[in-house]
Amino acid sequence: MSDPLVSFSSRDGIGVITFNRPPANAYNLGFHEEFNAAIAAADADGPTRVVILRSALERFFCAGADIKEFASNSTDDNKRMVDSARRALAAIEASGKLFIACLQGHALGGGLEIAMACDLRFGAEGNFKLGLPETKLGLLPGNGGSQRLPRIVGASQALALLASGESIAPQEAARIGLIDRLFSAEAIVAETESFAAQVASSAPLAVAASKRAVNEGLDLEFSESLALEARLVDELYETEDAKEGFQSFVEKRPPNYQGR
Repeated sequence: MSDPLVSFSSRDGIGVITFNRPPANAYNLGFHEEFNAAIAAADADGPTRVVILRSALERFFCAGADIKEFASNSTDDNKRMVDSARRALAAIEASGKLFIACLQGHALGGGLEIAMACDLRFGAEGNFKLGLPETKLGLLPGNGGSQRLPRIVGASQALALLASGESIAPQEAARIGLIDRLFSAEAIVAETESFAAQVASSAPLAVAASKRAVNEGLDLEFSESLALEARLVDELYETEDAKEGFQSFVEKRPPNYQGR
């Protein structure tokens, strides 16, 4: 049996989804079918509180679609692959769990679109590139890149990158906000896992509500977003986790959250 293209594992509340399709993690339909399955497994795993996306390859996070396969496939085959890719990214955003892209190598085209669908992007210092080169192929990003990028870095920065197809270094990506936190290549895995452990120790229902408040609130009028926040926090007051949070604070002990 061949090794999986995408795998999921979990330990101490931290899930890890790993890409492993040498040489560049260029994806095809099989890759995205396994990716969807890994996301579903992470979402359904109760002990998993936060999920890190990373690559098993040294030089690439993900190079996007396998262009050679894309060029030789039928239109129907390519549509199935694209539909599967879109389902994966929608599932990440719909999940109540926090997803962190750990970027240590090139993230290009659909690979960067995967990272942008995550809640956070942590990057390593280095010589790799991030970009959406689709206009150089006569295309537009097809998995939400043209919509997620301006929401992350602003309209003018996004349009400059989209129109030029330019790829940028992680240091520049951090400057414009495409990468949220930048670490040395030696420290990024430990730093990402350390942050994930902080999230895993928080109340999972509160984390899910925070993600929903931010993502949904940005598309609402301010008064409506405040009403959303009020509804979410009112629901949290009634949870066992909130009671545990207050009680553990009074008793000066670590909380034991159960997601209820």
